[in-house]
Amino acid sequence: MRSEKVVDYISEWLKSYSESAGTKGFVVGVSGGVDSAVVSALCARTGLPTLCVELPIHQDPGQVNRAQAHILDLKNRFPHVTDIRVDLTQVFEQFQASLPHHQQGHALDLSLANSRSRLRMTALYYFAGLYNYLVAGTGNKVEDFGVGFFTKYGDGGVDISPIGDLMKSEVYDLASALDITQSIQQAIPTDGLFGDSRSDEEQLGASYDELEWAMEMAEIDKTEDDFQGRQKEVFNIYTSRNRKNKHKITPIPVCKIPVHLK
Repeated sequence: MRSEKVVDYISEWLKSYSESAGTKGFVVGVSGGVDSAVVSALCARTGLPTLCVELPIHQDPGQVNRAQAHILDLKNRFPHVTDIRVDLTQVFEQFQASLPHHQQGHALDLSLANSRSRLRMTALYYFAGLYNYLVAGTGNKVEDFGVGFFTKYGDGGVDISPIGDLMKSEVYDLASALDITQSIQQAIPTDGLFGDSRSDEEQLGASYDELEWAMEMAEIDKTEDDFQGRQKEVFNIYTSRNRKNKHKITPIPVCKIPVHLK
């Protein structure tokens, strides 16, 4: 991939879309991960106002430090980049305390993790509404259109998707081209929604490189019978998650009423 050319292309696409939509700039939730770092840098390169928002909820200190270092680096390079930190920990705790907990274990943990993401989405749109900005999404191709590894109406609730056609490995290529801080480029990917250090690979059961391979195999109509061992295991992880998360990956189904019933 010609990373420098892709960087220029996406930045121009972002600027053109904002101008055609009549908006003034971008708001990006910055988490300390490579995806949000790349997207915020791409938005900054447009020359339009870019607001980087930190939204910690019981956040791991390492993630916070990486996010702050990245934002400082962007502000030093681009005068139109601003930032704000909104600690949603207390809001989340009040929300959690107000809900009945009829279930325990994984179902409860996952539901609360997704609630964190949706609180952050609400805050991002608050700022977008204040300043007439677009909320820039930070999902990559394998997450958004492969395994559905995002929160519906959480980090999936965005206006535009700058890196949605890029695999995770390609996002890392852009991070290098954009000179993103090394601590972010070297950090183990995590969604940071559980208040601990669990990685994306631990949650998914496969690395991003493995999932990219499986996505490519699925796109050329391979089946599990074509593989053995670890490859078969990874392919099944991919296809299972893809099938389970179709409700997130595909557009919302609309019940079309037959003309003769109207």
